[in-house]
Amino acid sequence: MSRTAACPTDGVEDREVCAVLGVLGRVSGKWSLGVLNETTRGPVRFAALERSLPGISRRMLTLTLRDLERNGLLTRTVYPTVPPRVEYTATERARELYAHLTGLTAWAARHPAPLERRQGPAGTR
Repeated sequence: MSRTAACPTDGVEDREVCAVLGVLGRVSGKWSLGVLNETTRGPVRFAALERSLPGISRRMLTLTLRDLERNGLLTRTVYPTVPPRVEYTATERARELYAHLTGLTAWAARHPAPLERRQGPAGTR
């Protein structure tokens, strides 16, 4: 099978694995899943997102929102009011993705210990 240029990791030739790596790369930011969790419930304003994600800076929230919007996972709606009102909503694509990611979060909850790398004979894993 030939390597596709869209694969984010060198040496990965399996198209299915490559596709999954691409998706995970889009949502693997520290705050991305938290933002998706909030926005899949309905429209959310910036300040509400900021309150729901303790520890996130305004700049990091802005960057995360832009990244998710650029990847087609969020819709940003600006209302012509004074001051302007902006709401963020998960797209249908994001809702579908998040439904699949909840299986991963359930697995992580069942296995809270960090994954350990098992060492075999020298040079093997």
